[in-house]
Amino acid sequence: MSEKTIEPIARIRTDFPGKFGVPRQAGIVEELEGTIEFEKGYADREAIRGIEEFSHLWLIWGFSENEGWSPTVRPPRLGGNVRKGVFATRSPFRPNGLGLSCVRLLRIEDSGSGMPKLIVAGADMVDGTPIYDIKPYISYADAKADACAGFAPDPGERLEVDMPEGLERMIPEEKRAALRKLLSLDPRPRYLEQGDREYGFVFAGFEIRFTVKDGKVRVSSVEKT
Repeated sequence: MSEKTIEPIARIRTDFPGKFGVPRQAGIVEELEGTIEFEKGYADREAIRGIEEFSHLWLIWGFSENEGWSPTVRPPRLGGNVRKGVFATRSPFRPNGLGLSCVRLLRIEDSGSGMPKLIVAGADMVDGTPIYDIKPYISYADAKADACAGFAPDPGERLEVDMPEGLERMIPEEKRAALRKLLSLDPRPRYLEQGDREYGFVFAGFEIRFTVKDGKVRVSSVEKT
């Protein structure tokens, strides 16, 4: 069999310029919206004819900010201290660097040039991530009631979020619920958890600084980038 080179058909625009803070799985923060913009040559309305009939989509995309792979990795869910085989995890450090995410299709819009773009919810990708394919999610085929989730049986414990009102008002109102849920999921790299250490990530054009103590996330500063 001959090898085939794949190329992006689209890129997704999100509120995350970097990896820190991005949800570890798609769909766990439904309030996050992303915009799929098709590349030249694929921005054809005929290519998405009928897509509005589906509520959810599978996105096949590339871990564009990672290089190399390892046969074993340390899943964050296990505290970063236990190694598992890369094919038994969703680690980004994979031989071909491909990701798979299920997102909700909210609507179809026209770009400035009249080409279609897809507005989706629940994406777990950095801004500008290349998308290699889009497929409809079909519940009776894709959802397995008897599936076993191994070492990740549920989304994990949520932390209480303490965000001073003055800081929260700096965030656009339509982004606040998403930010609170992101923080409640504890975005810290598990192997870096250290006492009162302050962490930070950029979301929707703001740098969010926070600390975690006694099961509570406290936002210490919000600054526009």
